Amino acid sequence: MQDPQSPNDAGDDSSEAPEIRNALEISIRLGAIAFLVGWCLLIIAPFLGIVIWSLIIAIAVDEPFEWFCEKLGGRRSLAALISVTAVLLGLFVPTVIFSETMISGGQDVAQQLKAGTIDVPTPNESIREIPFVGQKVFDGWIAANENLGQALSRFSPQLKAASSQLLRIVGSAGAGMLQLIASVLIAGVMLVRAETRREIIQRFGHRMAGEIRGSELVELANGTIRGVVQGIVGVAALQSLLAGAGFIVAGISGAGLWALLVLIAAVVQLPVLVVMAIPIVIAFTTLSKGAAMALLVWCVFVGGVDNVLKPILFGRGAKVPSLVIFMGAIGGMLTMGIIGLFLGAAVLALGFELFMAWLDESSEDVPSANGA
Repeated sequence: MQDPQSPNDAGDDSSEAPEIRNALEISIRLGAIAFLVGWCLLIIAPFLGIVIWSLIIAIAVDEPFEWFCEKLGGRRSLAALISVTAVLLGLFVPTVIFSETMISGGQDVAQQLKAGTIDVPTPNESIREIPFVGQKVFDGWIAANENLGQALSRFSPQLKAASSQLLRIVGSAGAGMLQLIASVLIAGVMLVRAETRREIIQRFGHRMAGEIRGSELVELANGTIRGVVQGIVGVAALQSLLAGAGFIVAGISGAGLWALLVLIAAVVQLPVLVVMAIPIVIAFTTLSKGAAMALLVWCVFVGGVDNVLKPILFGRGAKVPSLVIFMGAIGGMLTMGIIGLFLGAAVLALGFELFMAWLDESSEDVPSANGA
């Protein structure tokens, strides 16, 4: 007897065969696309941070660059060449000056330590009055004044660890400077082709979130980037340059290192006066009273610059909590080196604003869904 289920089974097999083939074909296509995308990301991974930072720089300076182009009669290539050259000179000259002072200061200290001729000045009695740490700082300073070698021998492990960490930071700063130079050059090309760049970003926003919502998110991203770069990174760079110039004029040893610490503190939203307190104490100990007071007034001015400029610059973009900037700067520096100090703050601030915009949109949709 013929099995009555055999025709049905045959029919089921014939109907399932095309579905299996289609599913298999789709899987192979998706696998090939995923492989190609992963391979492309692997290839551009070393340059991804530079390209993102270039895009952030181009967006941040878009408006002043357009104004500069109008002043030059619409010659975008010439405007980009002048702008990039000015920025590179602005980066190169202070870096050379600060590096020279830091290296020369370190060499002098090393030679004096080796020869045993280093002279630690007697601390001022007013240091005792510093809250919490004044007496300990004074006692340690007196010990170094009487016998520097013995005082340093107590902290030999800490000094070795600090010196190795400092060398890593300096190496990271050098690599970060090269990445920053490359980012500025690429940003110059993006500024010349600004229309193409804006069109691509708009089309990407439309593909991701629709025409209306995509345009809103693109505008939000642009405002956030401008606010963070101009209000955080720009002000921090200005404070670092002003502080470094003051230290160089005052003759403070290691002016470049102090300026770098001021830059880091300003980016991570810490009071820069905390970093400048040590050079101020050194000035009151080694310089005349008038020169030390002048440096103190200058440092107070530098520390207050952000209180004036940040509200103006942040008013043009999104206001991001300081904790987000702090986490982005520190996390970026730990993962990408010194350039991550700036890139991490900008990227995390952008992600935070987009996330908050998504939450606001979701909360607006909830009542309408319940009403339906």
